[in-house]
Amino acid sequence: MQPEQPTTMMAVITNKPENIQGGGMPVFITDDVASLQEVSSSLEKILDASAHEIDANTMIIVSH
Repeated sequence: MQPEQPTTMMAVITNKPENIQGGGMPVFITDDVASLQEVSSSLEKILDASAHEIDANTMIIVSH
């Protein structure tokens, strides 16, 4: 049995950069909700991770 890998936040995607403070992870700024969803979906596939909606303007990419 393989040991379980920890969950890691990999990126933040937002169209409201004023709501994001300091980091330790990449932050992607988009112009609108449509591009927010598009970037989130792309990063989800590229990083083999999961996108999670924090609110209508912010998504996070998490590796499980």
